[in-house]
Amino acid sequence: MLYFRLFFSFMKISFFSFGGLTMIPVINDEVLKYGWMTSKEVLDIVAVAEMTPGSLGINCATFVGLKTGGLLGAICASFGSMVPSLTLCMIATYFMMRLKGNKILESIMIAIRPICMGMIFSVMIILGRSTFISAAGINWNFILIGIIAGFFLIKVKLSIPKTILMSAILGLFIG
Repeated sequence: MLYFRLFFSFMKISFFSFGGLTMIPVINDEVLKYGWMTSKEVLDIVAVAEMTPGSLGINCATFVGLKTGGLLGAICASFGSMVPSLTLCMIATYFMMRLKGNKILESIMIAIRPICMGMIFSVMIILGRSTFISAAGINWNFILIGIIAGFFLIKVKLSIPKTILMSAILGLFIG
């Protein structure tokens, strides 16, 4: 019964929240409602989930499931958290495959590409400004790390995880 409750609770949380920080109150209410954890434990789980790689929702689901139901609880809660996204992706894929070759859909997809590139470029500018420019001035050491990482990523074809690791090490020494 606990495993079904974990699955359906985190499926409900994922369906009715918009991800990220909006999930925290919903997770808190659900976890406290069933007495799986205390408020302090939920705060600790959220803090750890924010620090670890991956989405907040899946990380919280995994940690809550692990604490309340062991490995099987973690699997059930995590899968419940993924069901909404998986469902929407499968529905989208179904329609994309059914409409493959449709001129209208192809035109829409062609129009979406530059929009996505513009959004990525916008995020790059916003994050770059906050990373490379501070109240003290221009952070030349961070710019150097970015140039080195870009060189190794593009010219040397270093994998993304290795580039991230290299950048972290450079950050320790010159950051």
